[in-house]
Amino acid sequence: MASGANSLMWFRKGLRLHDNPALEYAAKGSKFLYPVFVIDPHYMEPDPTAFSLGSSKAGLNRIQFLLESLVDLDLSLKKVGSRLLVLKGDPGEVLIRCLKEGYVSGTGVEIFSPVSHTLYNPADIIRKNGGSPPLSYQSFLKLAGQPSWATTPLLTTISSLPPIGNTGSFAVSEVPTVRELGYEDLAEDERTPFKGGESEALKRLRESIANKEWVANFEKPKGDPSAFLKPATTVLSPYLKFGCLSSRYFYQCIQDILKCSRKHTSPPVSLLGQLLWRDFFYTAAFGTPNFDQMKGNRICKQIPWKNDDELLAAWRDSRTGFPWIDAIMVQLRKWGWIHHLARHSVACFLTRGDLFVHWERGRHVFERLLIDSDWAINNGNWLWLSCSSFFYQYNRIYSPTSFGKKYDPAGNYIRHFLPVLKDMPKEYIYEPWTAPISVQRKAKCIIGVDYPKPVVSHDSASKECKMRLGEAYALNKKLNGLVSDEDLNELRRKTDNESTTLDSVSRKKKQKLID
Repeated sequence: MASGANSLMWFRKGLRLHDNPALEYAAKGSKFLYPVFVIDPHYMEPDPTAFSLGSSKAGLNRIQFLLESLVDLDLSLKKVGSRLLVLKGDPGEVLIRCLKEGYVSGTGVEIFSPVSHTLYNPADIIRKNGGSPPLSYQSFLKLAGQPSWATTPLLTTISSLPPIGNTGSFAVSEVPTVRELGYEDLAEDERTPFKGGESEALKRLRESIANKEWVANFEKPKGDPSAFLKPATTVLSPYLKFGCLSSRYFYQCIQDILKCSRKHTSPPVSLLGQLLWRDFFYTAAFGTPNFDQMKGNRICKQIPWKNDDELLAAWRDSRTGFPWIDAIMVQLRKWGWIHHLARHSVACFLTRGDLFVHWERGRHVFERLLIDSDWAINNGNWLWLSCSSFFYQYNRIYSPTSFGKKYDPAGNYIRHFLPVLKDMPKEYIYEPWTAPISVQRKAKCIIGVDYPKPVVSHDSASKECKMRLGEAYALNKKLNGLVSDEDLNELRRKTDNESTTLDSVSRKKKQKLID
């Protein structure tokens, strides 16, 4: 926002100085600049009724990541002669008070809200598509083309900013600690290893793109979801989510490398393609009412999902009895981050693969625990992975046993995040319930006592899920007048005989599915 001699800069989704057009605009010609962040109680205050430490909106790992990002932003502002003004309360009410009580002088208020959190303006893409968002990645790419800003140099450094004037009656404070917000500090092994902030984001970006060959040859299906000591991806998503890293700057860095590469991968599997996926989901979400739910969502299949609290809790709390699934959920709870193929595995297991629990329930868990939880992307991926929208090949599923085994046959990932199974022989680490009782005793892990028995039989559960989805798909078509009762009965018979899983198809088909 800007008016006359003074400017108020509200940091919301741009916790950075580099490529921040609003900051650049506010600084031009201003006598004073007020960089503001509002601590929202709804987002920050502890909720003792939640299933994990944190507020009603976010887990403690994400709150900690945000606070670290704010501290880093404040330090960066101080280096250029300014500082971050931290206020508390409802953001809408606080900003109105700012305007009324003297932060911004003059009779009129000009609002400048540039699109810089995404590569494209979703409204432009929707307009090009005749008023509705494109629902396939390829159609999105054709409409999007090259970003309009791509030929213009981005502002990556700011040498100085206008000073801060009198803050009047406002109680300005430093960035609070988690303790000051009412939380206990997380134990070292319970907190994410990823530190928030623009400085950390740029450091991680430099390290990620230093290997130009890796950037040029990046191919999403070939990532290793079991790699945890050195994740097989950039882990830049939380920094993009909070705006600590500009997606536009990331885009330009990748393009600079690709221009000098003789050969490189292309979207959708390339590193550049991952940024474009982000914009695809933002556009779909922007143009779809009720995007975050099944009912009233015109692009979502209406499926009679279960709302089984016990199955949901077993999945959420790492008690399914499937070590690959449970280890992933432990990493999610402790780190606030898991590899995208790990997300695919557990989301498929909860919904269309085994448990048939409503995707909205799983979405809520991810929304809370992920440090990179982004409303549009999180909902878009759950729609995709539950075969409710975008992707409809529900007969292809991720096996909760053999999918992880192909990446980590020794089970080191499971041993790390599920130490109760650390002494289980590798022959049984993915299916410990098959181990003879003598082996279980030697491993000091009795199944059903020290570690749960499987909550379902994968073979029968996946078959039932496919049958239910087949019927739901047919019913959706029937309601739209696209199939007859005879066709519906035939589909039921066909679905009942299907037994294809992700692990029984060819490697080529696996890669297509993972894409």
